[in-house]
Amino acid sequence: MTRAETCVVACAEAWRGDGAVLASSAGLIPQLGARLAQLTFAPELLVTDGEATLLRDGRAEGWLPYRAVFSMVAAGARHVMMGASQLDRFGNQNISCVGPWERPRSQLLGVRGAPGNTVNHATSYWVPRHSPRVFVERVDMVSGIGHDRGAHEIRRVVTDLAVLDFETPDRSMRLRSVHPGVTVDEVIAATGFALTIPAGVPATREPTEEELKLIREHLDPHGLREK
Repeated sequence: MTRAETCVVACAEAWRGDGAVLASSAGLIPQLGARLAQLTFAPELLVTDGEATLLRDGRAEGWLPYRAVFSMVAAGARHVMMGASQLDRFGNQNISCVGPWERPRSQLLGVRGAPGNTVNHATSYWVPRHSPRVFVERVDMVSGIGHDRGAHEIRRVVTDLAVLDFETPDRSMRLRSVHPGVTVDEVIAATGFALTIPAGVPATREPTEEELKLIREHLDPHGLREK
């Protein structure tokens, strides 16, 4: 079992219990997670290729034109796992710029669909490199809103070190689990704000033999997840 495979399963778990919603993902690891969830414990999920095709085990099962996506977003029938250049303790996300927005040091993607996603439906995040540069006290620009700004639900943050959630009284970020081989202190050191740390943080669930077989032989036989 590799760290990447643990991350795939952690991403899949974010969609557990969602029912028949559109599972959208940004990046290979979340995409593998959504497809793994659909093939195992969440067969009712709708999985998209990121454009207009709905997939069932990698094969086209339907067509979702761009004009119809907004109805699903507004109805809350979607759970997206986005990326984040910065995240703060309440889940405010920045994918727009680094530095003051009037004169940023770096121009990034722009807000894209982040505001509508976070207002209307469940949103999670995938962060491939957990560091204080990403987990900051205050984001330079709010692209996706957090719980302190009225987000619908920021459910999970999956990183290369841990899984985090917002199951706290003030809906601030909490350490949910650490990946095998990672310590709580390592996660704290890689986070630029104070996390809620429960007593006895468990290890992230490891893939089952069935899940490993699906990941290695069916979903990603070329091992792109490891890159």
